[in-house]
Amino acid sequence: MAAERIARITVQAGKRDRIDTPVSAALPDLGSVTTPPRMEEITAGGAVPVPAQVETGSPPRLCWILAGKTPAGGKRVYDVWHVQADLAGAAGVEARAAKDGVEIVSGKALILRYHGSPVTPPAGVDQKFARGAYIHPACTPSGLIVTEDFPPDHLHQRGIWMSWTKTEFDGRHPDFWNLGGATGAIRAAGTPSLIQGPVFAGFVARHEWLDLAAPGGEKVILNETCQVRVWQVGGPGGGYWLWDLASTQRCASAAPLKLPKYHYGGLGYRGPPPWLKQVSMLTSEGKTRKDGNETKGRWCDVSGPLGDKAAGVLVMGHPQNFRHPEPLRLNPQQPQICFAPSQEGDWAIEPGKDYVWRYRFCIHDGAIKADEADRLWADFGDPPAVRIEK
Repeated sequence: MAAERIARITVQAGKRDRIDTPVSAALPDLGSVTTPPRMEEITAGGAVPVPAQVETGSPPRLCWILAGKTPAGGKRVYDVWHVQADLAGAAGVEARAAKDGVEIVSGKALILRYHGSPVTPPAGVDQKFARGAYIHPACTPSGLIVTEDFPPDHLHQRGIWMSWTKTEFDGRHPDFWNLGGATGAIRAAGTPSLIQGPVFAGFVARHEWLDLAAPGGEKVILNETCQVRVWQVGGPGGGYWLWDLASTQRCASAAPLKLPKYHYGGLGYRGPPPWLKQVSMLTSEGKTRKDGNETKGRWCDVSGPLGDKAAGVLVMGHPQNFRHPEPLRLNPQQPQICFAPSQEGDWAIEPGKDYVWRYRFCIHDGAIKADEADRLWADFGDPPAVRIEK
């Protein structure tokens, strides 16, 4: 019996070139299928197999890579079939359980490590600076580490993390950023679930945000779901890793978490020790460390020397994020930035609603030019148009 076609998918590049671009399409006809279906690109030379991966949901989505270069104005055509794909030889980015968290690797190379349980501080550092629910290290394909943990000048700046600073909850003011006051904390809840496939690998973790000064003991005020997805692109041959972080936050009670105007708090990033002496910061609006603090941007790149090499971290915000393009904190003294929506004024996380923040990271060896950063952001924030037909 001949296989039944689920859909024909046409992808339009739009006004710019696309290079190894992650794409996805909602396909209700996938039903409850979780194994990758067979996907083929229709080319002049015939049908070419394409790795695909199902993202469960309602409806489910099919994810794949628009491999190679698709020039501006170009299109690609694919067929999806009700046949399980042969995944032999699939690319090798892998998520695996590690002590107190998750590691994502490619062969023997570490891409990133997520810490769920609190990490014990170095000798001589107060235990109140122990925290989990963050990423460190994040590495380039050549193995350079571009994050820092327990920096002596700011012990609370921990790799890549998400936390709010100035808050109000039930008349108290838990601070989830500055751990020294011991008023707020974020802890992992349960064991992360791993995601593995031929298009991306990653994990989903749950976090609880705690008011430590609540009467009667700590109180959960936010529930967070954190998803990290590392795409099967780049690597040593491409000179970069590409991965996404999504944080979904929801009130744990009938009371809101109020966030007054403040100059930092949100998604935070801390660079490695050598960048204390020399670091470059560049935003999508052409601003630098000298003039970019408290300006808005779609992306910000932080880069600098590491030994006799150079590396950097390009952080990109999604258009659906609250107050996009988000205000930026470009720290004038440390190699540290954050996307800080509270800069624009008072707001609140209200009960009964999901608040979602999405970011894409390009962890790169060497420097990256502004036009390349713009192209990478467009793949994230203005992706190719997808048309589906039977």
